[in-house]
Amino acid sequence: MYNTIEQVKAFYPLQTWQDNKILRKKSENVDIFDDEIKEFAEILLDLMYAYDWVGLAAPQVGKNIRVIATTQWKEVKKWRKNNREIIWETAMINPEILDHSEEKKKWEEACLSVPWLCGDVERWTRIVVKYQDKKWKQHVQKYTWFSAVVIQHEMDHLDWVLFTDKVVWEIRKIKDQY
Repeated sequence: MYNTIEQVKAFYPLQTWQDNKILRKKSENVDIFDDEIKEFAEILLDLMYAYDWVGLAAPQVGKNIRVIATTQWKEVKKWRKNNREIIWETAMINPEILDHSEEKKKWEEACLSVPWLCGDVERWTRIVVKYQDKKWKQHVQKYTWFSAVVIQHEMDHLDWVLFTDKVVWEIRKIKDQY
């Protein structure tokens, strides 16, 4: 259907800024699994990598459905992108947090949909998420630290929440985001 990632970006343009009506609308559950949803989940993963980001939610590319793409990371002792390395990627359909730690930690966050800004947000350090994958198989999975933060950030997009709504310390400008 698409020959290049640039064609995909043109068909699914990145939604930006806080007053965007798509970003500020609650996303609907995916009730019917078909080839279109499977293809969209793949496209969301491709777009996440094309934007060189760690997660992406369907509303960020104009679809108010409950689908997110995320990367899972592990801490490493040798230097790799911020002392972490990607160990897996996941497209989550209808994700739901079933459980979480009491412990929270402040993380500096940024977002493709709110370019040039960052701020500190408190997030749970451990979450348990139920979701369906691209093959409609159900999973219940525990995520910790950075992976948990990425998933919480992307899930917020599904409920029309941006990181700027949760900032606990000042919003700052990013020098060179792109």
